[in-house]
Amino acid sequence: MKRALLTGFIILGVVIAGRAQAPATLTTLKAIHALSNAEASGAIPVSFEATVIYCRTYEHLLFVEDGGIAIFVHPPSSANLQIGDRVLIVGTTRNSFRPLVDAAAVSILGHQAPPRPIHATFDELLRAQHDSELVTVRATVRAADPIISTTVTYTQLQLVTEGGHFVADLDVDDADVRKNLLDAEVEITGVAAGEFDDKMQQTGVLLYVSSLANVKVLTRASASPWSLPITSMDQILHSYHVNNLSSRIRVEGVITYYQPGLAIVLQNGNKSLWISTHSHDPYGVGDRAEATGFPEAQHRLLTMVDGEIKDSRVWAPVVPQPATAQQLGFWSNNRPNGHQNTLVSIEGQVVTGVREASQDEYVLIADGRLFTAVFHHPYGSATLAPMPKIPVGSKIRVTGICTVVDLNSVSPGYEVSFNVLMRSFDDIAVVAPPSLLSIRNLILLIGLLLIVLVTVSIRSWTLERKLRLQTGALAHRIEAEAALERQRSRILEEINTSQPLAGILEQITDLVSSMLGGASCWCEIADGARLGKYPQLSKQLRIVSAAIPSRTGTPLGTLFAAFEPRVKAADEESKALATGTRLATLAIETRRLYDDLTRRSEFDLLTDIHNRFSLEKYLDARIAIAREQASIFGLVYVDLDGFKRVNDFYGHHSGDLYLQEAALRMKRQLRSHDMLARVGGDEFVALIPDAHCRADVEEVASRLEHCFKAPFAIEGHLIRGSASIGIAVYPEDGATKDRLLDTADTAMYEIKRNRNRVDRIAPVA
Repeated sequence: MKRALLTGFIILGVVIAGRAQAPATLTTLKAIHALSNAEASGAIPVSFEATVIYCRTYEHLLFVEDGGIAIFVHPPSSANLQIGDRVLIVGTTRNSFRPLVDAAAVSILGHQAPPRPIHATFDELLRAQHDSELVTVRATVRAADPIISTTVTYTQLQLVTEGGHFVADLDVDDADVRKNLLDAEVEITGVAAGEFDDKMQQTGVLLYVSSLANVKVLTRASASPWSLPITSMDQILHSYHVNNLSSRIRVEGVITYYQPGLAIVLQNGNKSLWISTHSHDPYGVGDRAEATGFPEAQHRLLTMVDGEIKDSRVWAPVVPQPATAQQLGFWSNNRPNGHQNTLVSIEGQVVTGVREASQDEYVLIADGRLFTAVFHHPYGSATLAPMPKIPVGSKIRVTGICTVVDLNSVSPGYEVSFNVLMRSFDDIAVVAPPSLLSIRNLILLIGLLLIVLVTVSIRSWTLERKLRLQTGALAHRIEAEAALERQRSRILEEINTSQPLAGILEQITDLVSSMLGGASCWCEIADGARLGKYPQLSKQLRIVSAAIPSRTGTPLGTLFAAFEPRVKAADEESKALATGTRLATLAIETRRLYDDLTRRSEFDLLTDIHNRFSLEKYLDARIAIAREQASIFGLVYVDLDGFKRVNDFYGHHSGDLYLQEAALRMKRQLRSHDMLARVGGDEFVALIPDAHCRADVEEVASRLEHCFKAPFAIEGHLIRGSASIGIAVYPEDGATKDRLLDTADTAMYEIKRNRNRVDRIAPVA
């Protein structure tokens, strides 16, 4: 009995202790707001009342306030709320930039006036002092553009105020509003939020503005931007003026990457920072160091510019963070441990490797995603260390700094392209060699077997001296077969190289001729090419032939052999021709496959023009020529206006036809030595190699712009199109391909931003 009572008391104690450890439900915003991120990550249950100050249902954005305290809530998809609604929110806490609430249910209790906004300065917003609160800011509108999000279009305002630049998302789609707000001084009211990098570090200020009533125009622009006098393009810098009051800062960490004269990366725990520097001093990767400079945020990336470095010479290397391609290729600002500018290690299979003028690159594939491991050549090196020859198909582990290829295209929750910047070739480790099941290894095995066969034959000939005549004949026959086999092996090796196809086919005809005792042998390819030893047909010859088959069924050509009439037909003829046709089929189809893969790597499959990879390769070559000849050339960056509306209104098939017609029109405006490439979904770049001055490039840009004036006839519809165009001239606008492309791209977007329209693409009728 006593034992039973003791057991009951123990069970009761465990139940009471378990209940005591369960977190209590938080019922006020004040209690939730007081949590740290570590505490909020415990999914603490909440049930509280608050007032809605902003809601964007289609993006699951909800900000609420109560008692002067505001917070961000991730609402259920069914929530449809209005500003001023008094609501009951039930859910759990979660960590983020600040603690937030994942709402399981939102119930409307009533309606009341929203709280009065707080007047805020740029510095207060940048320090997130009013995060999620309703604020009022005085600023000047620099740009107003339509933004399409899913099925909704809203207006994004680029604003400048004392202290810096910020963005406001205005839930209004009105072209006249955008036109009238340009250069106006406004007092704008909205919910304060931020833009973040993949480590949840704030990189900018964002205001969510619910209606036009929250934008109070204090002073309109004195004149329309389109009534301003035209400024010569070489004089636009006369109006440039920036008063940057940013204070110098100092950071510390371990050097994980250094490219003299360009950048250095410091890492401290899970935080890392890209620092632009002009220094060429020999800093040690792995040393603890300090850096001083000025803060800057560029497209969701925190950086320091004009950095000066102090190397302590204390060795404290950072252990690289193991990662997968799926982790590095997914951008999220909802986690504290992102990988941008972080030292990582990743495994992948080698697709190809190439040495370029300024860097070595290995293209790898992992988790079905391609990425590039890059090693920049040391500054000023007269001689370079040999690039490690890693066989294609090898599995390797690379270590380096993870960088996003194009931060302009980053959207949280979506995939991005990334590179790994290696510090030296020591950052490459071969994990596994290519598979042994390859054609090369098979050829080597056959060659080894032939060597063994010849060796055994010679040994037999030596031991069997009494049978000299018989063994001599046998050895001669074996040697002849070995020679044919070596010739066949050499052909198989050359089929898998870049040797000319004509030379390989001529070797095949020589092989067949050798197998047929020196008979004339040649082949005729289906397109009419004739290769091999074609005899004089003035005398009567016996000719035999065999079709060169293909996998598709259509013959690739015909293989012929000619004999003197006195030579009788034999089984060896068909065997030799069969051997020749099999080799010819392998050679022709392998070369066509190689050519097709090469073309696919350099040409856009939809528009049949060059792709970004091809453009960058030719651009590097053009820069080298221009440097040698002290010449110039131009780039024209073309972005199709409103292309997404074509897809949305007419369908993706019509969008593809529109892209093909647009590419064809632009190609007709270029000369034969000019190059047109598709570098994005609706973005094109024209390379003008023989420009003598900027006016030549501008004339080509004008032709490209005017080729859109005629409507496009797409599947029974007439569509009016237009394009925004920017140019760059080497070396005036940049001495590297990246700089030239960035300059032309920036010029294009500046024109696109300042155009007075919602979308230049619309149906004619």
